[in-house]
Amino acid sequence: MFSIRLPEELEKKLVFYAARNRVTKKEIVKRALENYFSLHENQAGPYELGQDLFGKYGSGNGSLSTNYKQLVREKIHEKMSD
Repeated sequence: MFSIRLPEELEKKLVFYAARNRVTKKEIVKRALENYFSLHENQAGPYELGQDLFGKYGSGNGSLSTNYKQLVREKIHEKMSD
């Protein structure tokens, strides 16, 4: 069990809603947390969201990130020799 401090306005809303609906503040907070967790527990992460796109438009050349300087030099040399 734990305690939590709420902003004054949120505390007022919680007290009002609890009184109006004849439930405890504790029950409202429990329901809110259950709802929050159910919405977020099955959410895909960044990797899962983009997994089908990774490598989709690749060149097939896996060494581009390591030898890019050499490739740029070659392209510049080709352009200058034309």
